[in-house]
Amino acid sequence: MFAFAYPPHSAPPQLAALDRAFASHATLTLAHIFPAFVFVVISPFVVFRTSSETVWPERLLFPLGGVVGITAYAMSVDSVGGWLERSAVLLFDTLFLFSLFCAYRHRRRGELLLERRWMVRSIAILLGIATTRPVMGIFFATSHLTHLEPNQFFGIAFWIGFSINTLVVEFWLRSTDLQAQAEKTAIHRGR
Repeated sequence: MFAFAYPPHSAPPQLAALDRAFASHATLTLAHIFPAFVFVVISPFVVFRTSSETVWPERLLFPLGGVVGITAYAMSVDSVGGWLERSAVLLFDTLFLFSLFCAYRHRRRGELLLERRWMVRSIAILLGIATTRPVMGIFFATSHLTHLEPNQFFGIAFWIGFSINTLVVEFWLRSTDLQAQAEKTAIHRGR
């Protein structure tokens, strides 16, 4: 959003080309990144909520997530990294929307623990784009050595960034399952 409002005048050629590519689809880009920004800002209020009194952030997260997911599909049509980037977006965006749908379904059923688990998955997948940025930074920083252009490394960076977040949150959720199971077993044996 900042780059649209204040376009850099002395950006390196690779970054200037990316800015032009995103500016050519400014409305779609803004329709994607603004709801994603609000989604990220509201997410901590949902994940770290301690009472059922503050449900407004959660109610807002579902439609915001829908807009982010739909616009991600639309943006992947003109992906910088070609089919490799597009395949990462299609897979992880589908996982994001599926997780969000599961969270919503469990919320409607009153299954709050399952809702929270699926919501954490969806948030982690969405934050995969933030993990993708430093990976891209590494590719940009080493491009003079690798001679890779953004259209060659964007797809790889997307796969790495989204995979890291998806795997880390899944390992974390499963480790908490194992820990809870061990605690239940210890309590049961103590009786």
